[in-house]
Amino acid sequence: MGPRVRHVSVAFTGGCVGALVNSLVAWHFGNMEIPQQVGVALAPVWTKGFLYERLTWGGLWGLLFLLPIWRSGFWVGVFSRGILFSLAPTLFQLFYVFPEVSGSGLLGWKLGRLTPLFVFFYNAIWGLVTALWIRIAGK
Repeated sequence: MGPRVRHVSVAFTGGCVGALVNSLVAWHFGNMEIPQQVGVALAPVWTKGFLYERLTWGGLWGLLFLLPIWRSGFWVGVFSRGILFSLAPTLFQLFYVFPEVSGSGLLGWKLGRLTPLFVFFYNAIWGLVTALWIRIAGK
């Protein structure tokens, strides 16, 4: 396998692993009713459809990690890249998915005023896990 194919594979797989962890956390928090306790209606149901969509999108967003930005060191390479690249799916969800696809309003405010914080938190988990996967895989 050539180096380019390997890099794409590692980035996509890392995004999928990040999405799996993100999904587990979001589902677990929803089951514990943590979002509901602060007035946010985010409680996903664990189904194949829920997981499939999140893994697919997580893998595609993982391709952002192919960009040659901040690749050295743990804190810079993993933490900073993970948080930075997690902003893309966060902004996409807050400014496109919620208002245009799900009808939840700009920033998902129809789901609760703290919805953007939960979205950022869940996507930050995705970004950090993805960045860590890519670092461990040696890319």
